[in-house]
Amino acid sequence: MLLWNIVLAVSWAVITGEFTPGNFAIGFALGAAILLLTHGPREASLYLRRARQAAGFAGFFLWELVLANLRVAYDIVTPRHHMRPGIVAVPLDARSDAEICALANLVTLTPGTLSLDVSPDRRVLFIHAMYIDDPEALRRQIKEGFERRVLELLR
Repeated sequence: MLLWNIVLAVSWAVITGEFTPGNFAIGFALGAAILLLTHGPREASLYLRRARQAAGFAGFFLWELVLANLRVAYDIVTPRHHMRPGIVAVPLDARSDAEICALANLVTLTPGTLSLDVSPDRRVLFIHAMYIDDPEALRRQIKEGFERRVLELLR
């Protein structure tokens, strides 16, 4: 349904001849309304739930990105470095290649952390972090933050 919604939004922009973000948003909203009216309530509610999850995930990731950038920037501009680098093994609940890949890439995209490797049995993700005050807290942050949300979005 997302693909159809995008097609309808682009069609709206073509029909109106105005390719602005606001007009695209109007087309997207109109397309969503059309899709919700033409599809069954079960499909429509699933689409809305997934859309809310994706928006929530995007907001969460942007917030984490801002916090990580601020922490690294603070460490750069202060005379004393606060880094305590190390490698942490994070046990995975993610099982599919897509879930593991998404999690590893999101960790790598966040400044101050880097995904290094996945164990051969695909049950552990090894992460290098610049700031490890408490390894268990970092594991919990990855599992309850990134991994939980990735699994909610992909399953």
